[in-house]
Amino acid sequence: MTGLRIAVIAGEESGDLLGAGLMAALRRSEPDVSFIGVGGRHMEAEGLRSLFPLDEIAVMGPVAIARALRPLLRRIRQAAGDVIAARPDALVIIDSPEFTHRVAKRIRKALPALPIINYSPPTVWAWRSGRARAMRFYVDRAMALLPFEPAAYSRLGGPPCDYVGHPVVEAAKRHLAADLPAEATDADPLLVVLPGSRRSEISRLLGPFAATVARLAAAGHRFRVAMPAVGHLVEELHAATRAWPVPVEIVEGEEQKWLAFRRARAALAASGTVTLQLAIADVPMVVGYKVEPAVAWLAPVFRRLFPMRSVVMANLILDENVVPEFIEEPCTPENLSSALALILGEGRERRKQIEGFSEIRRRMQMDGATPSERAAEIVLETARRASAERGVGAS
Repeated sequence: MTGLRIAVIAGEESGDLLGAGLMAALRRSEPDVSFIGVGGRHMEAEGLRSLFPLDEIAVMGPVAIARALRPLLRRIRQAAGDVIAARPDALVIIDSPEFTHRVAKRIRKALPALPIINYSPPTVWAWRSGRARAMRFYVDRAMALLPFEPAAYSRLGGPPCDYVGHPVVEAAKRHLAADLPAEATDADPLLVVLPGSRRSEISRLLGPFAATVARLAAAGHRFRVAMPAVGHLVEELHAATRAWPVPVEIVEGEEQKWLAFRRARAALAASGTVTLQLAIADVPMVVGYKVEPAVAWLAPVFRRLFPMRSVVMANLILDENVVPEFIEEPCTPENLSSALALILGEGRERRKQIEGFSEIRRRMQMDGATPSERAAEIVLETARRASAERGVGAS
């Protein structure tokens, strides 16, 4: 008997990472499994021969999508056609609904019995909620990264949805279990400052974050700063922080970033996945963010169209705003420094965040199987059932 064949379709870097983790977990449970699909260097490292290069379809934003529409449609047809010809036991689509969902719809028409699983499904709870119900026609099961998403999909009439966990959990378990090197007991408390990972984000946030640090220092707070940075931005950040009134260490790489988190007293961070990393690492934080000036004028419109309680993952998971956030106009050094001063001390605001973070770790199921292993279990169960039913039908 030949092993299972799983089709895995990703459309960008984040999906490539999720797909690679899933493939590795599938192979650990089912050594004879084989793959077909679309992915990048991470999935290729796990043995996938991508149908075409991932960077041909990894486009962001409506303008980029419009420019790449013709080649994108061609690749959608190619991906769907190749999967249809291969007749796998299951199809997993990951992220990038503009690409992966179009592929899934074509495959569903040709192979209506093929089970289709959406790993990291669209954020229907944030906007375009009607997508949830529409997905029932071509998605049989969804695997969510955040613990509140299954209830949202159920409420909105979407396909059955299981919480498997966020990739942050896998990284956190690995880094938080490592030995923590000793440091001087008389060292000043550490403030981690995270102005973003993209040059455009940093250009908008480094100014207000620098002024925030200066206000705290002027008010008599003693602390030092660690600033995680990706490699190509290290020298720029060294130059930009040289005149700051407190010592600044630019740290590079995931290992050093998590080491800084474990030693941190508090954090000042841009909105994004890093806020979930900080919550899991038990680092009280203040979040600030500013969008590009060219689209800032649309912010009030988006707030009316897509009313969300928060943009901070920790707050969304708790359904309570325990982490203070200052977005757009409120993102000022005055507001940021006032909120940080409260969590650098031992007051109620700090305790409230730490209690909330403990609840987040409980809800995200930090113990037991990893998110990739949970996802692999669902995919294997679905594929084995489909394979068995196909065998019965053929006999």
